[in-house]
Amino acid sequence: MNRSMKANHIEGASLAIANNEEIFYAKGYGTFADGQSVTGDTPFPIASLSKSFTALAVLQLADKGRIDLDAAYASYFSELSPRDPRVRDITVRHLLNQTSGLNDKINPDMTRTPQFQSLHEAKRLLNEVQLAHDPGTTYSYHNPNYVLLANLVESVSGERFSDYLNHHVFKPLGMYNTFSVSTTQQIDGNEAIPSGHYLILGRSVSRSEPLWFVDGEAGIVSTAEDMSRWMLAQYRGHLLSPALMKQYHSAGAISPYGIGWLADQDETGRTISHSGIFWTYKSEEMVYLDEQMGIAVMFNSGLNAFVNYSAFIDGITDIMRGEKPETSFLNGRNMEMIMIALILATLVWGLYAYIRIRRRKKRLTTGKLILITVGRLIPILILLSLSPLVTFIGGGRVLPWFGIWTTLSSSIIWLVVWSLVNFVHLACYYNVYVQDTKNGRLESFAGF
Repeated sequence: MNRSMKANHIEGASLAIANNEEIFYAKGYGTFADGQSVTGDTPFPIASLSKSFTALAVLQLADKGRIDLDAAYASYFSELSPRDPRVRDITVRHLLNQTSGLNDKINPDMTRTPQFQSLHEAKRLLNEVQLAHDPGTTYSYHNPNYVLLANLVESVSGERFSDYLNHHVFKPLGMYNTFSVSTTQQIDGNEAIPSGHYLILGRSVSRSEPLWFVDGEAGIVSTAEDMSRWMLAQYRGHLLSPALMKQYHSAGAISPYGIGWLADQDETGRTISHSGIFWTYKSEEMVYLDEQMGIAVMFNSGLNAFVNYSAFIDGITDIMRGEKPETSFLNGRNMEMIMIALILATLVWGLYAYIRIRRRKKRLTTGKLILITVGRLIPILILLSLSPLVTFIGGGRVLPWFGIWTTLSSSIIWLVVWSLVNFVHLACYYNVYVQDTKNGRLESFAGF
C-alpha cells in the first residue's frame, strides 16, 4: 500500500479485508493535511459503492412483499404523468440493472444545473425526459437510476432514505461509523473526512469536491472497519432470503451489471465488484464469494487517467493468496514524468522550429500554408473534442469540465502548451507568407 501510494502520489487511503468469518485487516495509510494519521476508523466517501447498499434496501422491501421488482416504477407514484409513454414501462429491475433507457445525454447528471435538492425533485425528471432507448433493451450506467430507487425506498418505507439505511442496514451489520449524505457539500464540510485531492504534473492538489446530488447513487461515507463488516455479510447469507440473495449477486439480463454489483466469475469462483468515482475521492471493492474474501480500498484522490486504482485490489489479492504482487511500470509517478518530459520536449521543439521558420529562405506557397495551418490546429481540435471523446470512451458518461480537468490535467496542459507553440509558429508562417507575397509583387513590378 505505501509503495503503491507513493508511486501514484496518493496522500491518504484506507484498506479493508474480510476473510472467512473475520475482519482480517482494517488499516489507514497516510495523513490528513494537519499531519493526523489516517486509521481504520477514518471515514472516507465510497462514492458509487453506495449503489450496492441502495439495491439491498430495495431488495429488503421486496423480501417483505412491499416492492415488486418487475412492477412498473410509475405504479408506485400515481402523480407521475410522463411525456414519453415508454417511461411507464420502466420497472424497478430495469433501474437496478441500469437498463431503464435513461442516460447522461438525455438526462444530465454531473452536469445538471442546478443540482437536485431532494429525492422528490429527482422523481419529477420522469415527467419531462425522452428516453434514449426502450426500457430493458440497452445497458447505460446512469447514476439517477439509483436516485429514483432511493426515492422508492423512501416512499414505500415511510422513512427518510438515510434513516432507512441507518436502521435497516448499517446498525444491523454493526456499521456504526457509516452514514449517508445527500450532497457532496456535506462531505466537504466534515472535518473527520480527509480532504480530497486531484493530481497534476506529479503533485497532489487539495480541492473541495464540486456540488453534486448523490443521495442513493453515491452518498455513503464509511470506514475500513465497517466496510469489512459489509463484505463479510455478502457471503454469510443473512441479508436476504436465499432466492433474493442469489439475484442480488447475479449479472443482469443483458450485461454483467446486475442489482448494484458487477457480477463475474474467475478461477476461484463467483465475484461481485464495484468502483466508486468522485473527482477528489476514489474507491474500489471486490468480493470473492466462493473464496469468502473481500477487499475494499478507499482513497482521498480522485479519478485520474494515469492511476490504476484497481491494481491496488489485484496486489492485495495476490498477497492474500500467498503470491507476490506485480509491480507495473505504468503508475502515476512514471506517467507524469513522461508527460513532463513531453511538455519540455514540445517547448524545445517549438523554439527550434521557430528559429527555422524565421531563417526560412524557401518561398511559402498558399497550398503549403494551408497544409501547415491544418496540421498546427490538431492540438486545439483535440482540446475542443475532449468532452465528446471522454463521453465516448466512458461509455456515454457526460463529465463536467472540472471532471475532465482533474482526470486529464497533465494531458490538457501538454495540449495547451502544444497549441500555444503552434499559434506562435502560425503567426511566423503567415508573416513569412505576407513578406513573400510582397517580395513577389515587387519582383513582378521590377520586371515590368
